[in-house]
Amino acid sequence: MAEPFDVIVLGSGPGGYVAAIRAAQLGLKTAIVERELLGGVCLNWGCIPTKALLRSAEVLNLMRHAKDFGLSVAGAIEADLEAVVKRSRGVAKQLNQGVGHLMKKNGIAVFMGEGRLEGPGTVRVTAKGEDSVLNAAHVIVATGARPRDLPAAPPDGQRIWNYRHAMTPPEMPSRLLVIGSGAIGVEFASFYNDMGAEVTIVEMLDRIAPVEDDDISDFLAQALTRQGIVIEAGAKVEAIDVRGDGVSATIRDSAGDARTSECSHVITAIGIVANTQGIGIDDLVDFDGGCIAIDPYGRTRTPGLWAIGDCTPGPWLAHKASHEGVTAAEAIAQELGRSGADPHPLDRSNIPGCTYCHPQIAAVGMTERAARESGREIRVGKFPFIGNGKAIALGEPQGFVKTIFDAANGELLGAHMIGAEVTEMIQGFVVGRQLETTETELMQAIFPHPTISESMHESVLAAYGRALHI
Repeated sequence: MAEPFDVIVLGSGPGGYVAAIRAAQLGLKTAIVERELLGGVCLNWGCIPTKALLRSAEVLNLMRHAKDFGLSVAGAIEADLEAVVKRSRGVAKQLNQGVGHLMKKNGIAVFMGEGRLEGPGTVRVTAKGEDSVLNAAHVIVATGARPRDLPAAPPDGQRIWNYRHAMTPPEMPSRLLVIGSGAIGVEFASFYNDMGAEVTIVEMLDRIAPVEDDDISDFLAQALTRQGIVIEAGAKVEAIDVRGDGVSATIRDSAGDARTSECSHVITAIGIVANTQGIGIDDLVDFDGGCIAIDPYGRTRTPGLWAIGDCTPGPWLAHKASHEGVTAAEAIAQELGRSGADPHPLDRSNIPGCTYCHPQIAAVGMTERAARESGREIRVGKFPFIGNGKAIALGEPQGFVKTIFDAANGELLGAHMIGAEVTEMIQGFVVGRQLETTETELMQAIFPHPTISESMHESVLAAYGRALHI
């Protein structure tokens, strides 16, 4: 007989496990199905372990600049790639175990195996050749996504890597070609450059980090170039020839000229593909660009079937998935008549984005270009880190904060940052936008001194001609 639940969550990434926890908190009998590791890609192979790698690279970079801080380091400064990767995997393992603890704490039944819907409300789980059938009034699909392969360069784990291979490399690349300059591509380019590889980034669009504000993209290109990374924007990799000891790539540049680039390894970072195949949903949902179409609460067109996270339309970010998980769980609890549920529709315009390269990037809301194209009259403020005492004291004077306001009503339309610690600062503007804050409240807010966050205040002042330190 099928085991009954109120909610079954298919996938245990940052959307799935958070949805399961919130459902359990609301008194729903909840099960979660996971085919590989609790925590999904983000915790085990994405967000968390990559940040551990980048932290090691950051420390290495600081050690190389010890003299700038009045310090001396005895002996040669070397990177042990095997040890760096081992630390990263240890961090992922610790957090994977933490998710398991959270499942037990909240009384969530965990089924390890391949899950497939056999109609609305029924999930078959296959593990080691044995099947279990689960039933629930509601099912949340949180199956995530996988790397998009480049037809000319299918990953082999040896010379051509996707992000998963790049986190557990079989060897240190000497000359690395990174195809794609979104967050994943730029982060790995930054990491391997700091670790000592010669790195080239190829981006098909006319600028790297193309989703960012133009000023951010320009500043990042200059910063990475100073660090020794070669950037080819408006270029395309047309062919790749893998040899025993390396890779030969044919690159056509923005002028239409083709050349051959020799490298030891290639990382492809050209986006993701939603994991929607083979899970029994084809006749139950509509699709939007290969993703599961949902309403702002996560509902699909089939009653009782929900979807969240990277298998739904973007942005494809862990924090967006977690937020969607809470929203869907609360909407389900409300439908089931449980108290304490207060679902709010997802506001995609207020989802922050962060990239953890060196320098870091963080943003929320409209770019300046998008704001101007919307037909609004705008005010733009920009404050450089060179005018911030804390940034100078940290030895991180390169960067800036940029804010964009509606000139008519003072609405904060967007905020964009590049430099040290900006991924920790952007939440201030996210909260401000959530509370519908205007420039007046931001100007009157008192920012602590000395902090890099004072640059946020100064950028607002600059938008209205009142900056104090430039």
